Amino acid sequence: MSNRMKLISGGLVKNNPTFVLLLGMCPTLATTTSAINGLSMGLATLFVLVLSNMAISAIAPAVPDKVHIPVYIVVIATFVTLLQLLMQAFTPAIYETLGLFIPLIVVNCIVLGRAEAFASKNGVLDSACDGIGVGLGFTLSLTVLGLVREILGAGSIFGWSFLGGRDGMLAFVLAPGAFICLGYLMVLFNKLFNKEK
Repeated sequence: MSNRMKLISGGLVKNNPTFVLLLGMCPTLATTTSAINGLSMGLATLFVLVLSNMAISAIAPAVPDKVHIPVYIVVIATFVTLLQLLMQAFTPAIYETLGLFIPLIVVNCIVLGRAEAFASKNGVLDSACDGIGVGLGFTLSLTVLGLVREILGAGSIFGWSFLGGRDGMLAFVLAPGAFICLGYLMVLFNKLFNKEK
């Protein structure tokens, strides 16, 4: 497997931000009340992660050590602002649903962590692959968590109700259900994919 494919697969499994590294828990727990919300938040983060990784990789050699974190935050904030404008224009319903969590991508530890740990030390293409892998890992994690919570809590899948008008278990739509589902999914994920640990 090529080095770039390893970067992408590493973000999906070995360094999955949600189920292995436990990063980005605030949007993970708050936005996954449904599968579509989890998918939307994951894709928004993926967009910012890939573009900011590429930009930071390109400018990192010219940024002095004393100001590299503020510069990285400005770069990330620029892409988050672009994302907000695009979402307001083309997907206003999703933008309203996700609300405050879109601007909070600026300080998401996944995005800033990948900028500091990887993008600032590697080339543009490798940084893009790292962003794709970690972003897809985050997107899949949020979508699966949202899907499980939606099935158990609302009796639906991506908004399609299969319980014939009856409600699911309310606890899974609320905060306690998020923690319970996340805990079980983390155990299952690590049992299936990270057997060497």
